Amino acid sequence: MILAAAVAAIIVTMGLALLRAARGPTVFDRILALNMFGTKTVLLIAVIGFVTGRPDFLDLGLVYALINFIGVIAVLRFSKYGTFADRDGEEAT
Repeated sequence: MILAAAVAAIIVTMGLALLRAARGPTVFDRILALNMFGTKTVLLIAVIGFVTGRPDFLDLGLVYALINFIGVIAVLRFSKYGTFADRDGEEAT
């Protein structure tokens, strides 16, 4: 019962994050909201893995968290510089 309430609360906060992403006044508010959505997704994956008794879901959650982090860094760099290349004109590695 408590875990069902936790899943429901996570889904509600994910909906609120999507609402903030849609209505955010600046691009940075939208990026932050999508980062929060990704973090709540990782939490939801972990809770579902705990409820179903499948600890391998935690590995999936960690991979998703890393992808979310790298994606947010990439979007922030693109929104600041307009490109993924270095300032000297060379491609970033």
